[in-house]
Amino acid sequence: MFVAEQSLRERKKQRTHQAISDSAIRLFLESGFEKVSVAEVAAAAEVSKPTLFKYFPTKEDLVLHRFADHTEEAATVVRERPSDETPLDALHRNFTRGLRERDPITGLNDDAEVVAFNRLLYGTPSLVARLSQFTERSERALAGALRTGGDELTALLAAGQIVTVQRLLALENYRLIAAGAAADDRYPGAVADADRGFALLRSGLSPYC
Repeated sequence: MFVAEQSLRERKKQRTHQAISDSAIRLFLESGFEKVSVAEVAAAAEVSKPTLFKYFPTKEDLVLHRFADHTEEAATVVRERPSDETPLDALHRNFTRGLRERDPITGLNDDAEVVAFNRLLYGTPSLVARLSQFTERSERALAGALRTGGDELTALLAAGQIVTVQRLLALENYRLIAAGAAADDRYPGAVADADRGFALLRSGLSPYC
């Protein structure tokens, strides 16, 4: 009985979280991030402001929580790779898979809602600034996965380069999609760019190849 009640409570929390997020994104896309107040988001989601802040500590988190699930992704890929695969090969494979599946995190997705979300994100300075915190978390998580007895700074420097290359590849894909390119037409070029980016990483990060 307790487990069932707990599960019901968790499902309710997830629904509330999703409702708040959906309301926020809709309002931000309609009116702009800066012009919509937290009170307006709470009203649209039919929750109180204190309840909203329980789920989203800052206004920026209403948008950027979508990136939270990805902060450990690169580290997980490295930790769970086959024993005969290098860290860079595993990350290259994972990024290419994301391109093939049109994962929004790779920038190669021309769905209208995804393009609008990215335009909101990259067109709002406070969101771009806040996004750097998620990037730093991803770098430190990846550094932890790369460091297997080596020194911490070397692993962190390597992680920073890897995360930066993946971020810039995604931004280039988004830039071209936002300019009107179709994801299917862009796909071969996106794969070639990823191959080039990871080739540059391999040339400078031989310990992880």
